[in-house]
This record gives sequence, C-alpha cells and structure tokens, in this order.
Amino acid sequence: MSRISLVVSDVDGTLLPKSKILSEATKQAVRKLNAAGIGFSIVSSRPTIGMGFLIEPLAIMLPLGAFNGSAIVDPRLQPIEQHLIAPDVVRRCLHVLEAFGVETWLFSNERWYARDPDGAYIPNEQRAIKADPAIVADFAPYLNEACKIVGASPDPVLLQRCEVEMKRVLGGGATAVRSQTYYLDITPPGHDKGTFVENIARRLGVPLSEVATIGDMENDLPMFAKSGVSFAMGNAADDIKRQATHVTESSDRDGFAAAMETVLKLA
Repeated sequence: MSRISLVVSDVDGTLLPKSKILSEATKQAVRKLNAAGIGFSIVSSRPTIGMGFLIEPLAIMLPLGAFNGSAIVDPRLQPIEQHLIAPDVVRRCLHVLEAFGVETWLFSNERWYARDPDGAYIPNEQRAIKADPAIVADFAPYLNEACKIVGASPDPVLLQRCEVEMKRVLGGGATAVRSQTYYLDITPPGHDKGTFVENIARRLGVPLSEVATIGDMENDLPMFAKSGVSFAMGNAADDIKRQATHVTESSDRDGFAAAMETVLKLA
C-alpha cells in the first residue's frame, strides 16, 4: 500500500454512527492525521447546511463536498463550485417519485424544502443535518435552484425499483443513487464523490495513489474507484465491501478510527 497523503471520508454511517454524534475516537483519529501531515476532508450526500457542525470538531481546513460532491465549499461553507439539476430534469424526477409514492424533498444550497410537515423521515433528517425544512405547497417555484432531490421510503425494495426507473427516465440528465437504504438522492450529472476526490487531489497536488477513501454505501463506490486505498465500513453491504481494498469495523464500533490507524502506519 502506498504512502497516504490525503484521506477523504463519507459522513453518515462512516464518521457518524447511528446516534449522529461524533465519537471521541473519531475526533482523536482526525487529530492524529493532522499531526502526521495527512490532509483530511469529507464528502457527503448531505446538503451544505448539514455539514457545518462537523468543521470545528474535526478541524477541517480543506474544501469539502456536499450533495455527493456536486457542490464544493470552503470551511466557511462558501461555494467554490456549485452545480444544479436542470429544471426540466427536476420535473421528470418529481413525477417518478410521485408515481412511486415516496416522501419527496428538494434541496437548494441554503434551504431544505418539503411539502408534508408530517413526513415520516423529517425528524430523522432534522436530527442528522441540524436544520428544519421550509414547508411549501408546491416545489414549482424552486425548480431553478435544485441541488438535490431526495426520495425517502422505509421500503428498501420499493426504493431500489424507484432508483432503476429514475435512471431510465433521467438518462444522463442527473445521477440517481441511494445514500442510505431509505434515501434515494438525485444530484447534478457528471459529479459524484469520485470527481470530488479527483478535484481535491488536484488542488493539493496529491497523486490519487496517495489518497485513502472510506465509506459505507453505493454512492461511495466512485471515490473508492479513484483512490489508491479504500475502506468499507463494517456496516456496509457485502457488495460494497468487495469493492474496497480494506474492510474496517462498523461506525458504531469506531471503524473510522480503526481504519485511520492503518493509514497512519504509512505516514
């Protein structure tokens, strides 16, 4: 395994366990990376507004990626690069989600829009991103500012079928991938966690062979493919584990910190 100069981590299910609270072991692991001169950044399907609470405790100084890497912001959450979903694609996306009967949200860079204040997954998202939705009667006024559309459902089989149909309907107009078993994310085309890794490595002058990535879901696979070393969390599905170079403990057992001990041996 090559020397590692940069670590890029997923957030939910990786840095954050089910409680959505950073453990002391995780914070200590990032401090050790900093002390060893290893760069550290995060990339997530989360909206920009849901990333801010991680910056100070993890002392993040590098650009970070929101919306599965289609938005790159600085540590003050100011945009460096911002991409949107075309309004006609948003309309098609909303039509598919409505047909499948799943809970639907629209995210701009600064706001989270929902139509149903009693949506089953709203409390989950509020706890995760530490923000409240703006409840609107119709998404139509916001089609020009869509950074991400989310379909939420407790039925993973239904959501998988919805993902297949979404990809068929949207073609190359957007990227559709599940970030959790219960969330289907639709983000701007041509940008994913892999392109974020390429972007930040290029900015830092770090070869991709010296980048380590860590995650737990299908949307993490593009960054696994771009990095020299990849870690799948113990809570990841077997197919995700097979596509990583290493498998660590689960997020509830400080798997991130365990993986970083391996990285630090190469510093």
